[in-house]
Order: sequence, then C-alpha cells, then structure tokens
Amino acid sequence: MSGDGSPDISTDGTGLKVTIVAGQWHTQIADGLLAGARRVLDASGATVTVVRVPGSFELPVVSKAALDAGADAVVALGVIIRGGTPHFEYVSDAATTGLTQASLLAGKPIGFGLLTLDDEQQGLDRAGLADSKEDKGAEAAEAALATAVLLREIRG
Repeated sequence: MSGDGSPDISTDGTGLKVTIVAGQWHTQIADGLLAGARRVLDASGATVTVVRVPGSFELPVVSKAALDAGADAVVALGVIIRGGTPHFEYVSDAATTGLTQASLLAGKPIGFGLLTLDDEQQGLDRAGLADSKEDKGAEAAEAALATAVLLREIRG
C-alpha cells in the first residue's frame, strides 16, 4: 500500500486559517476525504472553512482564490476515476498542474488530496471510511498544516 512509510505528522494549527476546497463527484469517496481533513484540522485548532466545487477541474482556481482571500493554507480534495476516454488524463493533469501553480503563485501550501484512480474501489480504500486502508483527506490536511507552520517559521 502506498501509505507505508508515511510520516507521523501532528501540527498545532492555532491561529491558522485553512480552507478545504472539495469536489462533489463520487460522493461517498469525496465525503470520506472531507471528513478526514475536517477531523485533522478541527483537532489542530485551525479555523476551517469548507467550500464545495463542482469537480476536480475547478479545484485550482477556487484554491487560489481562497489563498488570495487570506487563507494560510488550502486542502484540495477531489476524485477522478479513469474511464474509457482520455478525459481522465486531461482533467488529472490540469488539476494537478493548476494546484501546483496556485500554490507557487500564492506562496502558500495546498495539501494535495486529489485521488486519481483506476476504479472506485481504489478510492474507497483511500477515503478514510470505516473499511478504508488509508485516509488521504487527513494526510492532505496534515501536510497543509505542517507546511503552513514551516513557512511561517522560515518567513519569521
């Protein structure tokens, strides 16, 4: 499983403003990711705002807007499942590249919780549900928090 060897991160998010930007496709998986991210952020003491977007393609622009509006970090959550057309590759690439650009342009972290999957079961295994093997929503939130704190320390 790809989660093997992952770091144990627990960050105090007191004073941080974090926006979760979550896609609405594949509801069971998306809601699991959102619950995991929300659990981590709430436990950290961060102030949390949740914004739902239509799909993964919209994650970058809304994430950038949240950062520009004052969020210290964003947790971007989405689900893209491979189909029979090249749509999967186009949306996956656009969303991934867009999130990277948004983060770099803003100079603030975006926790990457975009699942690009071959099938629905892979998403269920990673969604942080009762029977899941991993919780990618929680991992994305932990990464965003830890990076926001690190950047705050570096910048003084």
